[in-house]
Amino acid sequence: MSTEKVKGPASYFPSIEQKYGKPISEWLEVLAGLKDMKHGEMVTFLKEAHAMGHGHANALVAYHRASMGQG
Repeated sequence: MSTEKVKGPASYFPSIEQKYGKPISEWLEVLAGLKDMKHGEMVTFLKEAHAMGHGHANALVAYHRASMGQG
C-alpha cells in the first residue's frame, strides 16, 4: 500500500464525499453532462444547484477537466 499523500484536487475527495453524501463518480457524471460549460460556469452550477462550497466545486471541476484533457 502506498504511503504517498494524495495531492491536488483529489485531496478534497474524502471531504466532498462526506459532506455532500455522494461518491465522486456521481459528481463526475454531473460534470460530464455540463461539457459545453467553461470551468467557472461549472463551478457556479455546483455551488448554486447543489449548495457546494467554492473550494470543493473548484476541485471537482479541475479534476474533471484535467481527466478529460481540457486543462
